[in-house]
Amino acid sequence: MFVISTTALQKNAAILREVKDAAGCHLVLALKGFACWKAFPFLRDDLDGCCASGLWEAFLARDYFKKHIITYSPAYDEGDVTELCEFTHHLDFNSLSQWYRFREQVMAHPRFLSGELLCGLRVNPECSTGDTALYDPCVAGSRLGITAEQLAGQDLRGLSGLHFHTLCEQNSDALETTLTAIHEKFGHLLHSPQFTYLNMGGGHWITKPFYDRERLIRLVRETREKYQVDVWLEPGEAVAIHTGVLRATVMDVFESAGHRLAILSISATGHMPDVMEMPYRPDVFLVDNTSPGAGRPAVIMDGEHYHPTAATGPWTYRLGGPTCLAGDVVGDFAFHRELKIGDTLIFDDMAHYTMVKTTTFNGVKHPAIALQHGDGSLEILREFTYADFRDRLS
Repeated sequence: MFVISTTALQKNAAILREVKDAAGCHLVLALKGFACWKAFPFLRDDLDGCCASGLWEAFLARDYFKKHIITYSPAYDEGDVTELCEFTHHLDFNSLSQWYRFREQVMAHPRFLSGELLCGLRVNPECSTGDTALYDPCVAGSRLGITAEQLAGQDLRGLSGLHFHTLCEQNSDALETTLTAIHEKFGHLLHSPQFTYLNMGGGHWITKPFYDRERLIRLVRETREKYQVDVWLEPGEAVAIHTGVLRATVMDVFESAGHRLAILSISATGHMPDVMEMPYRPDVFLVDNTSPGAGRPAVIMDGEHYHPTAATGPWTYRLGGPTCLAGDVVGDFAFHRELKIGDTLIFDDMAHYTMVKTTTFNGVKHPAIALQHGDGSLEILREFTYADFRDRLS
């Protein structure tokens, strides 16, 4: 079961509101990281809206968040643009070829003419600050954003914003480095009265305890004052980090070639894809039935509702999923005691970039989704059945 703490969501949202108010910027939720729409009421008051990666996410923002919508996609088709012009507030394009293709259509729309719809262009500052190439849009030959060289001498009529997104799970020092490149390569555009907003994308780990929020506030303020533009931030992970867990049951334990193996009710490839893609190693906790918190329905690790035992100790197990994929493995984890069939394991940080990526691969049962409220009670939002697996492919 995926369990999301509404209390933890509100704590993150309060931090984000404090930062955006101090910086004088706008901050929206990136739906690609967290899109559990029944949790939106716990975020809506503190955030300014949503960032959508395409038409369907934009629909979700329109229907359930009901505030400002920023839409950016590497490519749109004609139907996308026609529908998005009716309700999105920012429509950002990935290339000049896309902008030139749709410019006349967009600029003729009443919402554009009234100023309710603004258009921007994603730029590539060619400034890599991360360690994982899979998440670096500044690598040579990147399909995301247009470089300063490609922009030189081009007709930018109709555009009023620039958009960059180069960070991934990083502190504000990476933003400072990136902004230096932005200033050098695109500052002349931002100084023009034509450009009225700058979107600094996501990847800012704002709600992490170690994150230098004062530097972020300073950088945003300096940028606003330098160019007289509105600044937008669109974090996804910072909204949902440390707010959700995935609860798994040990289905089998055995040994093979000197390794202790535990087969779980959840799948790395199906339900925790970032474990294999990022790669990401989650913290794992064993719910010890002998602990003082045993028997309570709550499962979020907030120090109140149960007492988990961290995955350390002499008993090492390779944790794997129930699919036929040989590589469906979370990793090797050590526990204070021998694992037994029926034990409950808790995987931390399973709210962001997890539920948005899950699949029904191999017909493995999909975990339910629940909210945990401040009193510890669980509200089941969705339980999945065979029909969900069957109907997806028909």
